[in-house]
Amino acid sequence: MIYSNLKKRLDIKNPFNAPVFYAESVSSTMDVSHDLERENAPHGTVVVADFQEKGRGRAGRLWRGRGGENLLFTVLLRFQGFSAIPIALSLRAGLAAASAVEDFAALFCGVGETRNLFCTVKWPNDLMLDSKKIAGILVESDGKSVFIGIGVNVGQTEFPAELREKAGSLALKIGSASALKSARFRLLELVLARLRRELTAKDWRERLLDRLYRRGEAARFIAGRADSGSVVEGVLSGVGEDGALLILPHGAEVPSVFVTGELDVY
Repeated sequence: MIYSNLKKRLDIKNPFNAPVFYAESVSSTMDVSHDLERENAPHGTVVVADFQEKGRGRAGRLWRGRGGENLLFTVLLRFQGFSAIPIALSLRAGLAAASAVEDFAALFCGVGETRNLFCTVKWPNDLMLDSKKIAGILVESDGKSVFIGIGVNVGQTEFPAELREKAGSLALKIGSASALKSARFRLLELVLARLRRELTAKDWRERLLDRLYRRGEAARFIAGRADSGSVVEGVLSGVGEDGALLILPHGAEVPSVFVTGELDVY
């Protein structure tokens, strides 16, 4: 049984009052979290690993991470039913993680040095520092249980050639790679604390708009699947009450609403 075999727990603060399991290597923390859900693990159970053999991101993409350099984890959340699941959960998780990243960075910087470190949320599930992606979020659900997988590039300083212009990390932004890697579980504590609050926050949309990547700027949006060929160009005007993306097409007076798709703004 997965639950009984995960014997190592991290002694960290979890505001959900649930265990935080740790493994050096797993297929993916998302897969293990699904297994734990089937074995009745409690609400708020966390799985964190140094390395994922088959870590995945949105649309089945491979999530690349090097062992022990980054923060890779999944949180299991249980709800009474679909209607009880908070709306726009991936964006709320992104908002929580963005704030936590800034809190974490402040621990390694002098007074005032973090003024230029502002973490933004790229719809629907990425975190950005400047124009570089530093984290990805994947949310899965079976209608009652929700699995929030988050990967943050903490101490990684080298990326494959095809990602070097797109990917970033906290270490590349503020230095101190060794210290950041050693303290990455402190970042986990900060994310969990922020996430716990975001689940019931009423003002999440207003605060998200302040962090929305490329808000008010020209954007190219691919609606639906990445290979759909349905491209909309206009101005990224915000998100709706349900988290849908709002794009004002060139020449239009009313924003178009999108619930699936991808921003092409790198």
